[in-house]
Amino acid sequence: MTSEDKQPSQPGRPSQPGQPSPGDPGGPGGRLSPGGAEGQARADWAALMGGGGAQDRAAGEPVRADLPAPGGLTAVRGRGQVTLRWDPVPGAIGYAVHRAPTEHGPFTVVDHGGGDVLAVPHGPYADTTPGRGGWYAVAALQTVVAIGPLSRPAATEPTSPPTAWPPGPASPGNSIPHHPAPPFATQPIHPESPSDAAPDLPASRTSLHPGPALDPLSTTPPLSTDPAPPIVDISVTAAAEGVPLHRVWQDMVGSEHLSHLLSADRTGGRVIGDELREALRRVHDELGVRSARAHGILCDDLGVYREVNGEPGHDFTTVDRVYDTIRELGMVPVVEFGYMPRDLAADPSRTVFTYRGIISPPKDWARWADLVRAFTQHLADRYGLEELRESWRFEVWNEANLSVFWSGTPAEYWRLYEETARAVKAVDPALLVGGPATAAVGWIDDQLQVDAPVDFLSTHVYGTLPLDLRPWAGGRPILWTEWGVTATHGSTVNDSVFAATFLLSGMRSAAGRLDALAPWVASDHFEELGRPPRLLHGGFGLLTVGNLAKPKFWALWLAQRLGETELPATLTGDGAGSLVQAWASRHPDGTQAVLVWNGTLDHGRVAGASELDRRVRLQTDLTAAHILRVWRVDAEHGNVAARWPADRDWPSEAEWDELTAADVLAEAEPPRAVLPGEDVVLHLPNPGIALLELRPC
Repeated sequence: MTSEDKQPSQPGRPSQPGQPSPGDPGGPGGRLSPGGAEGQARADWAALMGGGGAQDRAAGEPVRADLPAPGGLTAVRGRGQVTLRWDPVPGAIGYAVHRAPTEHGPFTVVDHGGGDVLAVPHGPYADTTPGRGGWYAVAALQTVVAIGPLSRPAATEPTSPPTAWPPGPASPGNSIPHHPAPPFATQPIHPESPSDAAPDLPASRTSLHPGPALDPLSTTPPLSTDPAPPIVDISVTAAAEGVPLHRVWQDMVGSEHLSHLLSADRTGGRVIGDELREALRRVHDELGVRSARAHGILCDDLGVYREVNGEPGHDFTTVDRVYDTIRELGMVPVVEFGYMPRDLAADPSRTVFTYRGIISPPKDWARWADLVRAFTQHLADRYGLEELRESWRFEVWNEANLSVFWSGTPAEYWRLYEETARAVKAVDPALLVGGPATAAVGWIDDQLQVDAPVDFLSTHVYGTLPLDLRPWAGGRPILWTEWGVTATHGSTVNDSVFAATFLLSGMRSAAGRLDALAPWVASDHFEELGRPPRLLHGGFGLLTVGNLAKPKFWALWLAQRLGETELPATLTGDGAGSLVQAWASRHPDGTQAVLVWNGTLDHGRVAGASELDRRVRLQTDLTAAHILRVWRVDAEHGNVAARWPADRDWPSEAEWDELTAADVLAEAEPPRAVLPGEDVVLHLPNPGIALLELRPC
């Protein structure tokens, strides 16, 4: 059990003004209109977050982790980027990349602008931020508040000479000359023993919070004058046995609170409930998603709890309507217990969002436990214990480490967890319950100390890849029940191609090492701080109002076309494995599908950067002719923003019809034959995605 006063510092969502969290429209691109209840909700949110809404981010230095420094660090300069590689450290959940103008410092954490946790789960890492170059060092993280010593500093090395371009005709014996960087293999990354462990640098040089910006004029290498983008080679071993491809995106997606499914109101002329149902249908049917997680299942708009003359009463009729809808779509809900019913709240005045979810602890712990037990028993009676055991998960609250979501103390949250978990298990010990569903990877170590069952670990992060919690999980499933490119509602990045490459990088990183990575959320029908004011407003959804696919939806749509078997692939060249990534696969009929993307975590590159464009050469080992088909997502393909200016409001009916008719991802070029020994070469912009499918003739 965690003591009430344990409030460690951690690199979570920044609490400074101008650095908002989910739903806050005050960040870049925020344009949500103020006024009325929506304006008050936003003001309340801003006051909490601006005042340090995260309970676990008290001022102070990070704790020293009991981990060695990473060894083997290299920093290789390429065009527009520096690629870092290092040896993994056993027990590390991630790494903080530091940079300095000289070998002697001062070293500060590289901040790619994601705004949540300044760490990555593994290398390689492409630094494309201003000030790149100079000297680098890396530190391993045991938790997000426990950081180890810095590695031996590594100076930025020059890249290999540029590849000749244009190529001659591709044929056996006439390959394109190149000088590859060290190869990067796409097999899953597992902790290994570090090599070349280095002496510690002074602890004062290590900070998980951004330091002063480096002078870009003193450390940024000049861009190449070669107009041709460098080549990244991809070699796929098509005949390999391979392993089952882990479609980690299929487990879960986020949704606005599920009472929205019952809404007959309109946004943009579209009926909210109908459209949210259609959005969930699309993510199930087209992306294979099996479950939906949402807040507010115990809120008063669903009428689950009421006290009459001081006596509690339960009514799950309206919950049945929304859960029945989810199941009719072929999905199951993730039951997030929250928020607090008004009649059960110790302080019903403490609320969040326009729908006034009550964030207070219960006034009566026994009545809370009775509600959880009765609700769980009702679900078992209605849907069957076998289904609940096999596919449902029960999660306790949402982001209680932020006071914007929990007005109680940390100790009161741990009591809430224990009471809730015991109540669920009282219905059936095989039901799965877990948490802590925290923001910014907080409280993971505390979760494992509770005096109640913990069947899975759940947490959230935005703006970076999910960290590697396997050292803490003890074999438990790891569920990232919220994740996305930014924590800021109303940021234009949510509608961008940048978000699509970010999504693929996260899914590729997560595959094989965690069990769920849930994009937040399926649909732009979302009202936490007000309903959408225009079609492209920077909403969190994979789909717009009107259910038009954003680039990040198409990214997962392409991933869904990968084959059942993952194949090993090796990447070489400028940005191989860091900037340009690949996911190779094989279908049962022998068709190869290789998903390739060019992306960075650097939010300063959301609009793209020509110096980061690359040419990709897929080196095939075909023994017979195949038909090549290509799909793309980039500024011109699969990008709804190319068809609808962001500064326009809502389409007319005729324009809705045109946009809906265009909501397809067509092949980017006509199919063509590829002969044995022939390489496939294509231009891949940053940001950009391509799926290459080679089907036997």
